[in-house]
Amino acid sequence: MANTTPYRIKSITEIHRLMELPRPHHPLIGIIDVTGMENQPSFGNIVSDLYAVVLKRGCNKLLYGQQQFDFDEGVMGFMAPGQILRGEKKGVPSKLEGWMLFIHPDFLWNTTLAKNIKKYEYFDYSVNEALFLSDKEETLINDIVKNIQNEYESNMDRFSKQIIVSHLENLLSYAERFYNRQFITREKSNHQILDRLEKLLSDYFNSDDLVTKGLPTVQYISEELNLSVSYLSRLLKTLTGQSTQQFIHDKLIEKAKEKLTTTELTVSEIAYDLGFEHSQSFSKLFKTKTNVSPLEFRQSFN
Repeated sequence: MANTTPYRIKSITEIHRLMELPRPHHPLIGIIDVTGMENQPSFGNIVSDLYAVVLKRGCNKLLYGQQQFDFDEGVMGFMAPGQILRGEKKGVPSKLEGWMLFIHPDFLWNTTLAKNIKKYEYFDYSVNEALFLSDKEETLINDIVKNIQNEYESNMDRFSKQIIVSHLENLLSYAERFYNRQFITREKSNHQILDRLEKLLSDYFNSDDLVTKGLPTVQYISEELNLSVSYLSRLLKTLTGQSTQQFIHDKLIEKAKEKLTTTELTVSEIAYDLGFEHSQSFSKLFKTKTNVSPLEFRQSFN
C-alpha cells in the first residue's frame, strides 16, 4: 500500500535541496524562479511550515478559478503554514513560467505583519480559488517581488528586514485589492455560485433535512459548493453585504414567513419543521430579523 503521508518541508534550504538549486541567499525568505523548469521531481502531497505566494503563467495542465482556466494572464495562489499542497504526478509541467516566494514565520517575528498576516483570508483559500491578474497587475506584483529579492540578496543591515517586510505588506495589500476586484468583475462566475447557493438552500429547506439534520452549517454549505469557508464568506460579503450565516438565516426566515402565512401550523410546529429543537430559539431569531414575533407576523395577515 502506497504511503500517503504528506512530505513535510520545514525550511527554505530544504526546498532548494529538493529542487537541486544552490543554497538560498537567506535562510528565512526566498524567491525561486520556476520559468523554464521541466521534469522536476514529484513529492505527491506536501505540507509546508512556510508561508508561500506563487505566481504561475502558461500552465494549462491545472484548473484554477471557479471554472476551467480562462485567463491568459498570471494566476496567484497563497498558502499558510500547515496546509497541504497536492503535487503533480509528473512533476512540474513544461512551459511553466513564474516564481515562488517562501517566508518562514520566524522572519516575521517581532513585526506588525506577524500579527496582521492572519487578516488576509486568501491564505485559507483553495487552489481553485486562485487570483487572476491582468497584465498591469502582474507587472506591479512582479516589481514588488524583484524589490524583495534585490534586498535580501544584498548585504543585509539593520534596515533590511523592515524594508522587506514593508514590501511584503505592500504585496499582500495589493493582492487584497485584486481579490476584491475579482469578486466584482467575474460577474458570471460569481452569480453562478449564488444561483447554486440559492438552489442548495431551497432544496435543503424543502426536504426533510431540516428535521433530521438541523440547520445547514456554513461548513456544510461550503463543502457542497466546493469552496473554502473563507472564500464563500468573502464572496457573499462583497456581492450581498452578508456573511454566509446571515445569508442562511435570511433564507430560513423566508421559509418561516411562507409557513406562517400559508399554513395553520403552530409556531412550535413550524420551529420543529425548520430544524429548531426549541421554539424559543426560532422566535428569537425571527424577531431579530423582522422586529416582530412569529405570532405578530401571522396576525398582520389576518
